[in-house]
Amino acid sequence: MTCGNLRGVPVFCSWSGGKDSALALHRPVQAGAVPRLLVSMMVESGERSRSHGLSRELLLAQADALAQPIRFGAAGWDGYENELRSEIATAVELGTETGVFGDIDIERHRLWVERVAAEAGASAVLPLWQGDRLELMRELLAVGFEAVVIAVRDGVLPPDLLGRTIDDALIEEIVAAGADAAGEAGEYHSVVVDGPLFRRRLEIEPGEKSLRDGVWFLDLRAVAAAGR
Repeated sequence: MTCGNLRGVPVFCSWSGGKDSALALHRPVQAGAVPRLLVSMMVESGERSRSHGLSRELLLAQADALAQPIRFGAAGWDGYENELRSEIATAVELGTETGVFGDIDIERHRLWVERVAAEAGASAVLPLWQGDRLELMRELLAVGFEAVVIAVRDGVLPPDLLGRTIDDALIEEIVAAGADAAGEAGEYHSVVVDGPLFRRRLEIEPGEKSLRDGVWFLDLRAVAAAGR
């Protein structure tokens, strides 16, 4: 199914909280799809997201800024597939049989996503698939998303990039350092704080930096919106 076939279709989104999932959801919404649910996978404790290290509280605040409900699956790598399949099955039970995923061009990821979704009774849509990585980053900025770097791989990108807002200059720095513009190989991760999907900006405060499993992470805290 392509984005052009999604007008009026309710969708859930495999949600990392970062730039790829945000742009992936934006495209079908622009084509008329109706976002109904975010699904985020967490570490075993359920306290932080598996890939980006975002806290549960921050993801909840982000979902609120997006005016979307969010569900969390929690598992180690051994149980990741079963947990994701279970969350997709729940999304289907809630009436969203189409899932949006932010994969770009790693074939084994696409095949895995499509299989797991199908086994749970859903179809998988990959709006960014086969997109040029640099062009996708330019699109992200052009449509108005604001994303902040919250993780960089040690020895690949410097930790002083943490907390910086992604713009054209930062993308040039990332490419000049020999990393992929979109960080598709895990060179860096981001959190989206504003953009066309948001009803209001997500206000954040930076916390401590820490090195875990070869990746520098910046902890973030959501700041309560005025009047809330």
